[in-house]
Amino acid sequence: MLMEGALYNHLCEIDEEAHRFKDRHVKEMAEKEGVTEAWKAKDQMAWVRAINSIRSRAEEIILHEMVYGDGAG
Repeated sequence: MLMEGALYNHLCEIDEEAHRFKDRHVKEMAEKEGVTEAWKAKDQMAWVRAINSIRSRAEEIILHEMVYGDGAG
């Protein structure tokens, strides 16, 4: 791919797909776990901890499914 000049475009596509995947999963996981804007207004630090945890888990899923390709997660 590098020799054909297609590597950069391929990596950009994967990056965009990973960001879409992460955004979708963070939203779904937050809804499932009740991490809402109301919670954010009530206890911002707890909300930040919860969202950071969700983002970390979503990133782990992306690594296993898209980068490592093992489908685990």
